[in-house]
Amino acid sequence: MELNTLFYKVRGAIFAVFNELGPGLLESVDETALCYELNNRGLFTKSQVGVPITYKEVQLDLGFKIDLLVEDKIIIEIKSIEALHKVRKKNNSLLF
Repeated sequence: MELNTLFYKVRGAIFAVFNELGPGLLESVDETALCYELNNRGLFTKSQVGVPITYKEVQLDLGFKIDLLVEDKIIIEIKSIEALHKVRKKNNSLLF
């Protein structure tokens, strides 16, 4: 699947979840709902994927995890925040 098409489908799923559930839920709820929505749209999705970290040829056991990995191409890190702070804005648009 072309990357632009994949991004379009992912964004659509994100907006669908937001429109259904609204803001303010726990990240785990948003993650589960988004995984369900992505799978319903025919996208292969893995949740809580471990990320190996190697330092000087030693595997570190840190427990880093990707919230969602879509089609082994797109990483989604879900954040639930109460308000959007100025640091997250640039010229009145969100930083992505």
